[in-house]
Amino acid sequence: AGKGEHGKPYPLTEEDHDDSAYRENGFNIFVSNNIALERSLPDIRHPNCKHKVYLEKLPNTSIIIPFHNEGWTSLLRTIHSIINRTPDSLIAEIVLVDDFSDREHLKEKLEEYMVRFAKVRIVRTKKREGLIRTRLLGASLARGEVLTFLDSHCEVNVNWLPPLLNQIALNHKTIVCPMIDVIDHNHFGYEAQAGDAMRGAFDWEMYYKRIPIPPELQRADPSDPFESPVMAGGLFAVNREWFWELGGYDPGLEIWGGEQYEISFKVWMCGGGMFDVPCSRVGHIYRKYVPYKVPSGTSLARNLKRVAETWMDEFAEYIYQRRPEYRHLSTGDISAQKELRKHLKCKDFKWFMAAVAWDVPKYYPPVEPPPAAWGEIRNVAANLCVDSKHGAMGTELRLDVCVKDGSERTWSHEQVFYPWRQ
Repeated sequence: AGKGEHGKPYPLTEEDHDDSAYRENGFNIFVSNNIALERSLPDIRHPNCKHKVYLEKLPNTSIIIPFHNEGWTSLLRTIHSIINRTPDSLIAEIVLVDDFSDREHLKEKLEEYMVRFAKVRIVRTKKREGLIRTRLLGASLARGEVLTFLDSHCEVNVNWLPPLLNQIALNHKTIVCPMIDVIDHNHFGYEAQAGDAMRGAFDWEMYYKRIPIPPELQRADPSDPFESPVMAGGLFAVNREWFWELGGYDPGLEIWGGEQYEISFKVWMCGGGMFDVPCSRVGHIYRKYVPYKVPSGTSLARNLKRVAETWMDEFAEYIYQRRPEYRHLSTGDISAQKELRKHLKCKDFKWFMAAVAWDVPKYYPPVEPPPAAWGEIRNVAANLCVDSKHGAMGTELRLDVCVKDGSERTWSHEQVFYPWRQ
């Protein structure tokens, strides 16, 4: 009956909203510290999940959890929830991979605490590697038949693991993802995402999106696994040998970002498949903001271009039309990735769009309909127009001299024209 039990929001006072509670973690550490490490959660699975029968012999798994300067209680709650809600026989090990954290509580104190869990081991990077390479390090050291990746601020829900492993046991070339529930970054209330079960998708600037399951793919039993074109990112399970046959993550991807598209395109195009599993539910704290510096500002853009050039064929052009600044970025050497694609006899991206992501263009058309109107935003009194410094996404807007039709644009003078669609 304590605060936060059953996944209920923690009752906050005005003082509890203090910014300092967020500063180090991007979520309210005061609330995390004041709810139980082993709090109860609501069972929000579809009722049919309680009657599912899984294979008697399921593969075991290494659960890989990368972290960097994670909060003490949020990390411990992740571990406690796994230990408490997972059949012990299915856990080969829990591998905590520390990406060069410098907080004191993540050093000797963490080592001493984890001694109580026989299956937990901690490995540490020798320098800051970023999320992608930290996950790869954990995977390279893992011994389980299946690799299960989780984030370091999660709470797994009742019987979350058997539905994932069952799907892999039925087809070892399947990547599976749980339903990701939302743990509020402020009051830690636990609830399903808006829309609940939906397919993972993307727009043509490579932002992750969620779209409804089309009638053609809806099962008679809504608790059954369903195909998804792309994953959200950090929470999934995959047969270990199949993961390495696919080349793991592209080691040329930097820090974080884009890796979820790479692994998704690769598994579909190279003979496997990806499913979301409604009977597996994992809560995840979506931070208010990232509380630490990411070393390179261009790493995400470079990663996305690297994935596009390796896997998306002529469809990469749709991205460049929307993000022209990507055209001039270097991807680094992608010859090994191209060779892997050839070696695995992977299908092309046109096939992926036709056979797997056929419903994505309905929501995010590669070629958008022509605008019903086109214009500028002008301050009539000053006769100045909204302008961006370099015409790139994320640059500051300012007022500058209006240009007639864009023909007078220069590198330092990029007036913004706005299309309106009906």
